Amino acid sequence: MGVAPDEVDPDLLTIDELAAAVGTTVRTTRYYASLGLVPPPVKLGRIAYYGPVHRARLELVRALQDHGFTLQAAERVLAAIPPDATVEQLALQRAMLTSWTSEPPEVLTRRALEKKAGRVLSDDDLETLASTGAVEPVDGGWRVMSSLPVGLGLLGVDVPRESLGLAEAAIRRHMEALADELTTILHEQVLEPYRRQSSSPEDARRLEETVSALRRLTLEAVVHGFQRAANAVITRSLTSQK
Repeated sequence: MGVAPDEVDPDLLTIDELAAAVGTTVRTTRYYASLGLVPPPVKLGRIAYYGPVHRARLELVRALQDHGFTLQAAERVLAAIPPDATVEQLALQRAMLTSWTSEPPEVLTRRALEKKAGRVLSDDDLETLASTGAVEPVDGGWRVMSSLPVGLGLLGVDVPRESLGLAEAAIRRHMEALADELTTILHEQVLEPYRRQSSSPEDARRLEETVSALRRLTLEAVVHGFQRAANAVITRSLTSQK
């Protein structure tokens, strides 16, 4: 015997409705389910229904892929999340994993990279771009990073490639240390208090918005902080030469 439509919990969705809500296809949703990324549905009569947790998990997979995670990497992330994780906990994972991630890098052929750069790139140019982290060689082309405009700008600067590589290494080293410290602050001062308190889906949404805003403000603060530090170093240098 089937279940009357008015007897079904309004939070439950058919697979067609779930796919439409998340912005994917039914075929893709079934494929994700076959990988174990989405738990088995709730059967009511002959119809399979999906609840808020199913949707939250599917949204997490989509968010990870939109931010450059491969499907294999998304599988590893989902596998590490407890099966009984709530919608709020899944939203927290999404906020932590995607809010600090830039747009996913694209892989281009050399010709497509030159078109994007607006210029012909010699082998030396490509080596310089690679030494500054603007591109990475991959099978069949180049993985283009968000720092490509910076790398292209450096091509016109009369500085030895070795110097650019040393500068890039110094920046990466200090940025990784800064990211570690800021992540610790985020966990201890923002995420842990959130975990300890009673939360709701609205709290989870606010947290995700908060972390996204922190990403933007932190990047701006890093730029301004470097400017202040650079000015201080220059001032000290000029003072010591008097």
